[in-house]
Amino acid sequence: MTPRVTPGATAGPPVLVVQNGPDGGPGRFGARLAEEGLSPEVWHAYDAPHGPPPGRAHRALVVLGGGHLPDGDEGAPWLPRTRELVRDALDRQAPVFGICLGGQLLAHVAGGTVRGEHGPPEVGSTGLTLRAEAAEDPLFHGLPERVTAIENHVDAITALPPGAVWLAESAGCPHQAFRLGGSAWGVQFHPEATEAQVARWPAERLRRLGFDPAEVRDRTRREAPVAAPVWDTVARRFAAVVHAA
Repeated sequence: MTPRVTPGATAGPPVLVVQNGPDGGPGRFGARLAEEGLSPEVWHAYDAPHGPPPGRAHRALVVLGGGHLPDGDEGAPWLPRTRELVRDALDRQAPVFGICLGGQLLAHVAGGTVRGEHGPPEVGSTGLTLRAEAAEDPLFHGLPERVTAIENHVDAITALPPGAVWLAESAGCPHQAFRLGGSAWGVQFHPEATEAQVARWPAERLRRLGFDPAEVRDRTRREAPVAAPVWDTVARRFAAVVHAA
């Protein structure tokens, strides 16, 4: 099956975005990249699980979240090709940004470890603390030491790859953000998510994980005006890294 790719809306340098499910999408993060003159092209990997990834050369790679482990190939047979894309980008020192599953996959490829259903679930707006190392990071420098971000995970990175720079943590999940080398980042949270997306999350799943759906929606709405501009800044800084690559 031929892979389905949604072309970018601008003529700027192409950024390949790997989407791992029909309810995902680059959201705010992709919109900020486009505003900064990049052209995010979305590979709907789940649509052609046995097809090859797009063959066009891309300036950078963004891997989105999904309900799989980074080596969960039986349920997501496109993951081996996604891991190859990440390895190739790391080898070329091309910019990479991994979100949730994407961040876990980056850690896995580079020698870290990820465990399924590890630690307390994190859902909705969640408090993060930036570590001292973030002060020197190209994307995270100067951000508030304490900020919230939208989370939606039950799996977690349990050990960062060798040489990774640990950037952010939360009370329930230590490895919230990290950098490999000078141009690859992984985050556990969802800088691309919007209040509207959170409002559509299935209430039954939230209750099963121990969360009140109304409180998840309300807290996200209350805290988004402060948090969203912070993660927009990270997206714009990533765009600058891509332009400079």
